[in-house]
Amino acid sequence: MSLATGESDLVRQLSPAFLAYIGDAVYELYVRTHYLLPPRRLADYHNQVVSLVRAETQAALLQRLIPNLTEAEQEIVRRGRNAASGCPRRLSPSLYQQATSLETLIGYLYLHDSQRLNQLLETISQYSV
Repeated sequence: MSLATGESDLVRQLSPAFLAYIGDAVYELYVRTHYLLPPRRLADYHNQVVSLVRAETQAALLQRLIPNLTEAEQEIVRRGRNAASGCPRRLSPSLYQQATSLETLIGYLYLHDSQRLNQLLETISQYSV
């Protein structure tokens, strides 16, 4: 889904929390579908997906992506980091902010530029964290 150009200003007005909420769902769906093959036991598949969508992994992926991001994308990441609140006890606030930042970027790109989103997701899939 990509919104028309006139609607892209509306996307920029969405809260980072909303973008992260969408980005979390998009990223998990991407991981679930990307790693379907080769077939394996459901428990093994689930463990792999969980390891890739956890906050620690997302934070590490964001750090590797940062050099590849445009200024506008880095601004979205900054907005996501600054808006992150309510950190789970098991995570440091910094790590949680980074994971939320990645989800915010993914949510933004999902609504604004699906081609760029696909490029970044393809880049992410090449990293072994």
